[in-house]
Amino acid sequence: MKTPAEWKTLFESSAFARQTNYSGPLGPEYNPSGTRLRLWAPTAQKVSVNLYRRGDGGACMGTLPLEQHGQGVWSVYLPGDQHGHYYTFTVEVDGTAYETGDPYARTAGVNGLRSMILDAPRIDPPDWNHDHRVIVPASRRTVWEVSVRDFSQDPACGVRNAWRGKFMAFTQKGTTLSSAGTFPTCLDYLKRLGVGYVQLMPIFDFGSVDESRPLTRQYNWGYDPTNYNVPEGSYSTDPTKGEVRVRECKEMIAALHAAGIGVIMDVVYNHMYRSENPLNSTVPYYFFRQNPDGSFSNGSGCGNEFASERPMARKYLIDSVLYWAQEYHIDGFRFDLMGLYDVDTMNELRAALDALPGGRSILMYGEPWQGGGSQLHRYEANKANLAMLSERIGIFCDNTRDVIKGGCFDAREPGYVEGKPGSFWDIGGAVAAWCRSDKLPAHSPSQIVSYVSAHDNFTLWDKLMLVRYARPEYTAADSAALAQNRLAAGIYLTCMGMPFMQAGEEFARTKKGQGNTYRSSPSLNRLDWKRAAQFHGLVDYYRGLLGLRAQFPRLSASDTASPAAIKFFSLEQPLVGWTLPAAPGDGGGHRHRKSSPAAHLRRGDRPARHRRHAHRARQAAGPVRPARPRHAHGAVLGRLPRPVRGRCAHEPPLHAPPRAGDARHRARVEAAV
Repeated sequence: MKTPAEWKTLFESSAFARQTNYSGPLGPEYNPSGTRLRLWAPTAQKVSVNLYRRGDGGACMGTLPLEQHGQGVWSVYLPGDQHGHYYTFTVEVDGTAYETGDPYARTAGVNGLRSMILDAPRIDPPDWNHDHRVIVPASRRTVWEVSVRDFSQDPACGVRNAWRGKFMAFTQKGTTLSSAGTFPTCLDYLKRLGVGYVQLMPIFDFGSVDESRPLTRQYNWGYDPTNYNVPEGSYSTDPTKGEVRVRECKEMIAALHAAGIGVIMDVVYNHMYRSENPLNSTVPYYFFRQNPDGSFSNGSGCGNEFASERPMARKYLIDSVLYWAQEYHIDGFRFDLMGLYDVDTMNELRAALDALPGGRSILMYGEPWQGGGSQLHRYEANKANLAMLSERIGIFCDNTRDVIKGGCFDAREPGYVEGKPGSFWDIGGAVAAWCRSDKLPAHSPSQIVSYVSAHDNFTLWDKLMLVRYARPEYTAADSAALAQNRLAAGIYLTCMGMPFMQAGEEFARTKKGQGNTYRSSPSLNRLDWKRAAQFHGLVDYYRGLLGLRAQFPRLSASDTASPAAIKFFSLEQPLVGWTLPAAPGDGGGHRHRKSSPAAHLRRGDRPARHRRHAHRARQAAGPVRPARPRHAHGAVLGRLPRPVRGRCAHEPPLHAPPRAGDARHRARVEAAV
């Protein structure tokens, strides 16, 4: 019997790679006349398949041996229509037998323990063949991040009870707060807000929620992968039937596409929930990075980390992403802990996506950091190696996040909007997507994901309140925090790059000061739709900024000439002033003489030490409205704002999207000059 260290030596040898690398299909290959199962298990002495009628319980219908082929592949042919039948593999390695699901399973029974053979076209939603990835112009590429569970768990959301917290909640039209017919919620709310993409926190099968039990007292974000190619069963209306989770996941995606909204999938290939998982039970130790003694490296902070540099692990990751892109029409992929993947794997994946029909429109970005010390001894896909990544692989920019609102690990650390002295210098770096800064390697501005809040750490509102008060009242409509919230949004939503926001940031979402709610109560995590109505003035502010940004495509340009064209000019500290010459098409198509527009970003609520240096000190910021474009291809891009006290909680909601240059809507898009 080999030791873990001996397995490591074997797996990292060139001889093993030559003998076992395989480029053909794996997993179930369905046909009405019969199904072939293929499994890559090069270290196995024996492999068999166990057949079941049900996804859990019930006796095994029979066990059949798999035949060994070249390059470590085993296969078996099952005659007849196998749709709806469940199976597991028994893999014998070094005298130990492991019963496991298929790593390439397309769907599964309860908790993903038994894989299911699926005839996908048989259970697809109506007109699924006519569903396609949406084409979102670069100027509308703003991402809104949400958990499927959080989206509709609130009893006041208006979604029917059976669909609350499920994929199907995204398909229900006409929902309003408490079904009163006034304030729109869920899908209708998203359409009105104007975001280009919804980023769904993990929707593949994860292990931290027991699908066989009621969800009332269970909650988890889902960063605990069990089956990478299978939708999560707890988000379906019936997790006992493998076809239901597939169909309902597709129905959700089709509904968002029909609303003109792209779907980005949050993928967590960097680790798996337990060491007993389909990958490790099939080829023990191969798919996970190892320490010198052969034990699992833990760069994820979750007990193991995926070995993307090993050839068949790389193939598995790329195959899985391509499967979701093709079978589920996914519009983009967000990579959790992207710094745990090697640069070569990520660039190969980008090229593979590009090779798909329309694949160049698929977004790809991730977190350029790790969760701990890693045994990855190749170039990591992180900020330091940004110049080595494809120009169409983006990164979350914590530089922008931290300079605007303060560091995320110290609740009390202020940023620019809370009055941190000297922080205004880096606002200019954020505005230009750090293309003119030495803090990042050479890169395209479109590689920068600008944001101030995500599911990790404090919500923006909670962070602002924690900096301001020793004992915050999180549910209060604090005027100073509202001003700071508006200013933070006004900065990052007018930076170059791609904006990103946590769901509910636009209505002062609070988690009562809890910074890591991955397994907290459903009531703490869910979107509070009553709060969305209460803070509808702030929602309209965000909506106006999104509409404004869409009118100026140069803010989302990918060329390095655009950030280089920004000109900064002197203002009284801590004010920041800049101009960006407009490009053809900017400003909603107004055609007059050519000129360069100006964008002035003013800090909203300054501590007393800053007020004496400012020309005018104001404590609250009113809604944003854009000045009318004055010249051809040019407009005032943003001037944050002259205060209007009390507007946030009392403004009537808008009923039509703002349009730059339209006098009827102008007052609601940006503040008076």
